[in-house]
Amino acid sequence: MFGKRMRHINRYREVATALISQGFGYIVEEMGLIEKVPYYQRIRSRDANKNTGGIGERIRLVLQQLGPTYIKLGQIASTRPDLLPPAIIEQLEKLQDEVPGFSFDQVQALIQQELGADLEDIFQQFDQQPLAAASIGQVHLAVLQTGEKVAVKIQRPGIATDIATDLEILYELASLAQRRFQWAERYQIVDMVDEFAKSLSKELDYTVEARNAEKIAKQFENHPEIYIPRIYWDYSTKKILASEFIEGMKISEVEKLTCQGYNLSLIAERFANGIFHQIFIEGFFHGDPHPGNVVVLPGEVIAFLDFGMVGRLSQEMKYNLSSLVIGLMRHNSDDLIKTVLRMGIIGDQVNMLKLRDDVELLKEQYYGVPLSKISLGDAVNNFFAVAQEHKIRIPADMVLIGKSLLTVEGIVEKLDPGLSILDVAEPFGKKLLMERLNPIGIAESLWRNAADFAELFGGIPGSFKELGTVVNKGRLRLDVSIPEMEFFLRNQDRMSNRLSFSIILLAFSIIMGSVIVSLSLVGQAWLIGKIPIVEIAFGIAVMMFAWLLFAIVRSGKL
Repeated sequence: MFGKRMRHINRYREVATALISQGFGYIVEEMGLIEKVPYYQRIRSRDANKNTGGIGERIRLVLQQLGPTYIKLGQIASTRPDLLPPAIIEQLEKLQDEVPGFSFDQVQALIQQELGADLEDIFQQFDQQPLAAASIGQVHLAVLQTGEKVAVKIQRPGIATDIATDLEILYELASLAQRRFQWAERYQIVDMVDEFAKSLSKELDYTVEARNAEKIAKQFENHPEIYIPRIYWDYSTKKILASEFIEGMKISEVEKLTCQGYNLSLIAERFANGIFHQIFIEGFFHGDPHPGNVVVLPGEVIAFLDFGMVGRLSQEMKYNLSSLVIGLMRHNSDDLIKTVLRMGIIGDQVNMLKLRDDVELLKEQYYGVPLSKISLGDAVNNFFAVAQEHKIRIPADMVLIGKSLLTVEGIVEKLDPGLSILDVAEPFGKKLLMERLNPIGIAESLWRNAADFAELFGGIPGSFKELGTVVNKGRLRLDVSIPEMEFFLRNQDRMSNRLSFSIILLAFSIIMGSVIVSLSLVGQAWLIGKIPIVEIAFGIAVMMFAWLLFAIVRSGKL
């Protein structure tokens, strides 16, 4: 316990030093870190060396100073433009795991500990120098005794303990900030830290990444144009991951691909189709398809690597995403608003009229613009930004799609500038909508709703009993708020006018039918004296119909 407390004190000191060095001394003071950090005044004297850059740059420098945990959290945060301003996101995207690799002796010791055998007994060959080193682990090229080339990812020794300490401190700091700063309360940074911590804990377990890879590989069993590296489970644990070593060219190496005679348009189309298949059809997708994680193999085969970050979409979320794409293409504001509302968690203070106005303004940006000129990633992220502005919380996996789409568009534009991402996405969106109308799907939905209604009605007696108790005690409080009464009344007018129009049209049709039938039966006009009664009645009905129709149309509420 004492050792843990000392680690916390030392880490608090490092956090305070990093914040002060980048001009955030006022945050240290406001959060009361003076009580937690010994010799605070001595640290505070370094405040003279403030950074003059923007706030985003200074946040990035603080995270870099604090090391692996904070760098990784910054990288995860960079995927959440719905939570953070663009200027900060831009800087967080620059965070790199520029850390030295750990020693080969530590690699050997971990392999012995995790796999229960010496390195020489498992591998014919094992390169001592890592191919790449990052904050959580490093990758070595090796050859198994059976002759297969593998990429072996080794977790950095002690990193799990360091991250656990950092996360405990982050929770405390986030709670302090949320109590003391309005901006921290607005962004709900405790929830943000909790969300980022869950993502980070998954990255610390390499078996999660291995299962992700196999799940996506299963999606493309019948798609030879997409390749997923094999996982070697006999040599994989929570801290070691052995996967098939893939030799190919990065998808961003356009010049090399051209020189080798590859069809760039086909590569772009297959890459985009591969991502959209994962998102729209499977609902389980690669969350970080940047050029380093996508390799081109002979025959224009696309290979995806590194499945530490993935996104998951429920059937409802997939449908909402397809509705968003179709609504955007059709410039339908009502569909867009309904989709945004279905996607997120709606707060009590949402102003529906203001939300409608903002969606209309956003939609106008795309009106008349050719589909080939529209960035689907930008459009999706812009709608999420509108949702954030109105305190509508969009699920993290849905936001990850916006980030992934921007990455995909950047790669596709380099490969084939003439290929429209929206054109590629449209068939997937339409397929989802057709599935939504499938009788079997409708029946399943009705059955689920019936079960929900049964549960709801079953709870009604108890709810009425509780209500009666509250009324009898005189503690009933009625709070009625209709923030969009005008919008509601306008829709009511439109509905009533349409109903009136339908009734009059039906009556007019009945009169016409009666006239035709009566004249055909009698064979002559009906007269009272010399006055043609039927013809006059018919004329009056026509004038009344025309007058009412004109009044309704003129009101603009048909």
